[in-house]
Amino acid sequence: MEPKLHIGVLALQGAFAAHAQALRDCGAEVRLVRTQEDLNGIQGLVIPGGESTTMSNLLVASGLSEVLKERFQHGFPVFGTCAGMIMLAETILDGRADQISLGALELDVRRNGYGRQNDSFEQDIVVHSFETPFHALFIRAPVIEAVGSDVEVLASWGDRPVLVRSGNALACSFHPELVSDLRIHRIFLSLVENFSVTNPR
Repeated sequence: MEPKLHIGVLALQGAFAAHAQALRDCGAEVRLVRTQEDLNGIQGLVIPGGESTTMSNLLVASGLSEVLKERFQHGFPVFGTCAGMIMLAETILDGRADQISLGALELDVRRNGYGRQNDSFEQDIVVHSFETPFHALFIRAPVIEAVGSDVEVLASWGDRPVLVRSGNALACSFHPELVSDLRIHRIFLSLVENFSVTNPR
């Protein structure tokens, strides 16, 4: 029996409980991350949806922001959804002056680009390597306006990327944790597994 992957879910604010359950359903051990000490021993981190400016302030207050930036620069696996994707983007086009970026992905993003709560919607999307579409829930979703040359677009809706990857960083505009389909979480776990083989704890 192979050892379980140990995954952290940032639990300062937002939809962290659903991500934790999805990861457990995939067979991972999950730790909720609120302090720098909580990062010890985990092999990858999920940054959930929520409110990106609030999350930014809490990351700074907890001392996690600089630690995470350094880890991501060295290839530590991370998966950001919705507000989590905003946090990972290098450029937040309509961010507040005090809003931080963790800079793990060369993206230009715009908050609430698909509209606010009453404009939330569901859409089947075609994901690279998936045999059937993925049913995606977009809730106050950010828009990816531009991607860097090293960013791979794994899925689009219309002419906009909605699922992207660069190295060990994965991000999406939608909320995969709110559906029963675990395939996108499994993409992330495969990144973690590959990283852990070459970078054992």
